Amino acid sequence: MSRETGTGFFTGLMIGVAIGLAVGFLYAPQSGIETRQRVKDRLSTAKENSSKVASRIRERVEQRMAQEEKGAAENE
Repeated sequence: MSRETGTGFFTGLMIGVAIGLAVGFLYAPQSGIETRQRVKDRLSTAKENSSKVASRIRERVEQRMAQEEKGAAENE
């Protein structure tokens, strides 16, 4: 599996989860106020998780770039 395919799969998965949550909230047997609060809480959690994942990805990319630069410098 290539990295591009994995990234595409992850993106599709996240979109599917978001759509599923939205549909679930729309059909939930709760009042509008409770539903809006749950949506707000879930979005806040999702934002925090996304930030953590983005930070980890950024760190891995930076590490990989440093390794590539070091390898290129050694080959010269």
